Amino acid sequence: MHMEKSQLRQHFRALRESLSEGEVVAASTALCQRLAGWPILQGARVALAYLAFRNEIDLGGLLNRLPVVQWVVPRVQGKELVLHRYDPVRLVRHHFGMLEPAADLPVVAVAQVDVVLVPGVAFDRHGGRLGFGGGFYDRFLARCSALRMGVTYDLCLADRLPMGSYDLYMDWVCTPTQLIQCEREAGKS
Repeated sequence: MHMEKSQLRQHFRALRESLSEGEVVAASTALCQRLAGWPILQGARVALAYLAFRNEIDLGGLLNRLPVVQWVVPRVQGKELVLHRYDPVRLVRHHFGMLEPAADLPVVAVAQVDVVLVPGVAFDRHGGRLGFGGGFYDRFLARCSALRMGVTYDLCLADRLPMGSYDLYMDWVCTPTQLIQCEREAGKS
């Protein structure tokens, strides 16, 4: 399964990296509009977003569209994600290259989060997720009871991804053209 995941990760990353800046902007705008109209997110008190990196869907427009939601973003600390309130003027560049909140910002408790918008290389219609391979979101989601929303491009939505016993499923998946409530087999979390 590790080899299969590695090959799929490479395939879907290449698809995503092939998108032009205009295609990324158009997809990001459409997805943010779709999520801004989603009643569950509109009713959230605290939602975790991510800061786009390497041609990911950019959620910046969503944060501006739903100012009543308290937005938090992750910071990598060792092998874990630590949450901080989103402050666009207090972002720093991590050595991996992505932007993240400054470490001296107040920490937001995981238990406060209502909805997690999860990045990934690919997702499937059953809530399966193929991450980047570092396990940061897998470890985070294992300790978070919030609703999980996978965020991806239509071209990175698979019919079925290989999932290990440690992999966690999404409750929903959103693409620029679809909002999918995931149906999982019994016993899958």
